[in-house]
Amino acid sequence: MITIHIVNDHHIASAARPSRAVLVTGCSSGIGQATALALARAGFPVWASARKPGGLAELRRAGCRVLELDVTDEQARADAVRQVEAEHGAVGVLVNNAGHGGGGPVEEVPLGIVRETFETNVFAVIRMCQLVLPGMRAQRSGLIVNIGSAAGLVTPPTGCPYAMTKYALESLSDALRPEVAPFGIQVTLVQPGAVRTRFMANSEPHQPEDDGDSPYAVYKANVAKMAARAHREGARGVLGADDVAAVILKAVTAPRAKARYKAGSQARLAPVARRVLGDRGWDAFMRRLVPFPAPR
Repeated sequence: MITIHIVNDHHIASAARPSRAVLVTGCSSGIGQATALALARAGFPVWASARKPGGLAELRRAGCRVLELDVTDEQARADAVRQVEAEHGAVGVLVNNAGHGGGGPVEEVPLGIVRETFETNVFAVIRMCQLVLPGMRAQRSGLIVNIGSAAGLVTPPTGCPYAMTKYALESLSDALRPEVAPFGIQVTLVQPGAVRTRFMANSEPHQPEDDGDSPYAVYKANVAKMAARAHREGARGVLGADDVAAVILKAVTAPRAKARYKAGSQARLAPVARRVLGDRGWDAFMRRLVPFPAPR
């Protein structure tokens, strides 16, 4: 007796040829834009997304498909993943780049800003992973690239809550990596140091309002000066968005991506200095780097 099995051709195609489609979040500028361009030029089918897709014209001209995607909106997240899956069967690579900053002295940071920063930088990343993983499991292949930061390795002054979210991505990536490995799925974390983009300017609305009478006013001004020096043109160790995009491309095209990619000297050296100096030594170094005047 001969049994004939009827199998969906789409599933056969997916199994034979795993999707190479890349979904990149936060592509309106900076690292996301540079990454989408680099991957498109390397021949990947790229779906570039942003909360306001009006800024994605250059990526469209470069051959990217563009999507409107606010990563904090559940309907928008689900719709974006469905669109990619409808054409390619699955998301082959997810680059979780979208995010925003937010920070200040802990005493002054409104909890609303803390929640908003975690919503974008952590909760949205988790949900995007949840949405793409079923398709990746079905094709027994996939890569999730989380964009962390050197701030997730060494907390800068007034780093709450931005640095907290990047520390959370360290833990998320470590938890996820062994969970999905049996399904042929890889997870990598890219940890850039200072990057010269519009990110800091775009993050200004997420900073606590200053009434001019803050006990931390001088300290915050000194932190701002330090950040400006660190990101100025020609500053040593500062990356361009293209530098980070090159690291992401390296991870995506590697036969087996590393668990972590440190981008730039700051991400490589700061954790070593932190470990060598210890808590007291590091705190003393921070006080010299960012002076805090004696309280009045």
